[in-house]
This record gives sequence, C-alpha cells and structure tokens, in this order.
Amino acid sequence: MVHRQTYEIVFSGEAGSVLRAEFDDCEVSVAPGMTTLRADVPDQAALSGLLQRVTGLGLEIMQVRVVAAR
Repeated sequence: MVHRQTYEIVFSGEAGSVLRAEFDDCEVSVAPGMTTLRADVPDQAALSGLLQRVTGLGLEIMQVRVVAAR
C-alpha cells in the first residue's frame, strides 16, 4: 500500500515566475527571503528527486518537513 505524504521544502530566496514554473507540480508560496514548495510525494524516491531538482538549481534548502500523511 502506498502512503502519500505531503512535504514542505523551504529554500532561501524569493522565487520569481520563471523559477516557480520549474515547480509547476508543487504549490509554491513566496515570503520575504524564502520560498516554500508544498508537494504530495508518493515515496522516498520521489522526495529525493524533488530535493535534487531544488539543489540542482543552486537553491539553498533551509527546511524539509512532513505536513500530512495520507
């Protein structure tokens, strides 16, 4: 049985429209000095891929947290 989890990934900096488009599969919230991605993730491999996308763009991850399990 697959248990999807919702994660929030916070990285430093305020994502503009081009960067937000890179994460069109996530809910993106921008606050002063940081951006939060919220995504439903089916497994650890998908979470790893998402984290690699963030770091591959040269973004500094500040926090990763589980916000809901389904």
